[in-house]
Amino acid sequence: MTETLGYIHSVLTGGTLDGPGVRYVIFMQMCPFRCLYCHNPDTWFKNPLGARTVESVYQDILKYNDFFNFTGGGVTLSGGEPLVQPKFALDLFKKLKDVNIHTCLDTCGYVELSDDVKGVLEYCDLVMLDIKHLDSDMHLKLTGKDNKRVLEFLDYLYSINKKTRVRQVLVPTFTTDEDYINELILFLDNYSGIIEKIELLPYHKMGVEKWEKLGIKYKLSVPGPDKSVVEKIKNAFINSGYDII
Repeated sequence: MTETLGYIHSVLTGGTLDGPGVRYVIFMQMCPFRCLYCHNPDTWFKNPLGARTVESVYQDILKYNDFFNFTGGGVTLSGGEPLVQPKFALDLFKKLKDVNIHTCLDTCGYVELSDDVKGVLEYCDLVMLDIKHLDSDMHLKLTGKDNKRVLEFLDYLYSINKKTRVRQVLVPTFTTDEDYINELILFLDNYSGIIEKIELLPYHKMGVEKWEKLGIKYKLSVPGPDKSVVEKIKNAFINSGYDII
């Protein structure tokens, strides 16, 4: 039987920003979104040169198991969007759970809830879900897609009691004003039973050079948020009882 291939963009073997502990982070190829502020546009498309078998990736991961055990770390699938390749993600996570390695999924949530996707979530210890925007029209403007599937995905996470870390990029004029933050907090209160932490990610332009190299026009012309604005948003979440990263 032919083993499932995964199309991988790159691997980070000492990641500390993509879940608990020291992580082996796999950045998968392909994504359904075209976020205006994406800092990895080079992951959007499929490149057959990045094809790897589940077994080859698994064997490489095992080299770092001592670091996982010492730091409480593990493996994170990121992207791109890993759930564009759910069979690879499922097969890899199954093998990792057989040897008790912590599994984390960093996803935009814009997926159909197929049996393979549900299987990935079954073998996943932590989901990091990006909330791009609660308003569907603004979500469409930011990503090229509406947010219906994302919200349905969050509902499913809640229905299976899956530990979740919510990520919100703070983009001036889109997701930093007080009314939006208050709306977001009230919305997330409905899911507080599964939310482990809130990760606030101030918008930056570190990916612009990648856009230019790919010949893609970068259209988002806003500055990064002021530190005082970020601090105010953090305090709003903290005062509502959330742990903040």
